Amino acid sequence: MTDITKESVLPPRSLLSQSTAQVFYRLLAALLICAALAVLSDSFLSLGNILNVLRQASLTFFIASGLTLVVLTAGLDLSVGANVALSACLAGTVIHQTGSPTLGIVTGLLAGGTVGFLNGFMVTALRIPSFIATYGMLWVLNGVTYWYMAGETIHGFPAGFRQIGSGYFLGLPIPVYLLLVFLAIGTLFAQRTTWGQEIYAIGANPVAARLSGIPVARRLLLVYTVSGTMAGLASIIFLSRLNSAEADIGESLTLPAIAAVLIGGTSLFGGVGTVFGTFIGALILTLVLNGMNLLSISANWQPLVTGIIVIIAVWLDMKTRRPTQ
Repeated sequence: MTDITKESVLPPRSLLSQSTAQVFYRLLAALLICAALAVLSDSFLSLGNILNVLRQASLTFFIASGLTLVVLTAGLDLSVGANVALSACLAGTVIHQTGSPTLGIVTGLLAGGTVGFLNGFMVTALRIPSFIATYGMLWVLNGVTYWYMAGETIHGFPAGFRQIGSGYFLGLPIPVYLLLVFLAIGTLFAQRTTWGQEIYAIGANPVAARLSGIPVARRLLLVYTVSGTMAGLASIIFLSRLNSAEADIGESLTLPAIAAVLIGGTSLFGGVGTVFGTFIGALILTLVLNGMNLLSISANWQPLVTGIIVIIAVWLDMKTRRPTQ
């Protein structure tokens, strides 16, 4: 009988190459969408519109990047949007009461990370399926946030703090620089570190990963905490961008984040996908929504289009991934 070792359950190079190929095809799709929109709309290639697309894609990416690690373990975090709302409201309150953006940023990150840790605790210690645990957390967070805000809106933050989400440096929006930093960190962590490789192994085969000595529970706790912390970071960007915080700020954020992960090629079955692919997924989704706005298609159709894209992405994942894993 062959012994199961940690090295034997780490993802093979062929599987990583498959992920790279999937990213290439999605990058090609993004370029084709750009070409089509450039033909259909005269304003698509304007500098202002391109910068707006990059800024919007970066906001989706912050939430989706942490979620990517969760999906790589064959899990799901449905609470990210509600997490953004609660973290933004708590951070906004701290900034208003103390006048310190730094304390507000720390509060948002801690709040987001704590929610992620609680999700991880429910999944690992209580063995609740991630879909159920995070769906329940979504409703808990919504209830707490609406009770905490009591219909009030917090607005009017210091000009320096607002630069995080609305400012520019050398002609590019500051969120785009943050995107590049976290894109590099996420890619290096997932594909160049032992912890990252263990996350792939857990998603590919959790039983084999556990038998090989990988601390599955600790790694799952880590990925859910990272996902929550990235939602906390997104709450800071949104708070700075919108210059206000209210209880319903995160209601429309969960589906686009999940869509970006799936469009980017991360498999719902776990073990396949990249953080860079999620960036391309966020870019494709933003381009589609931006194109509908430029072509004056009603906003009522946008959730429908997003839902159809998610269904197609999942269907393609089921058709192309399952037989190869």
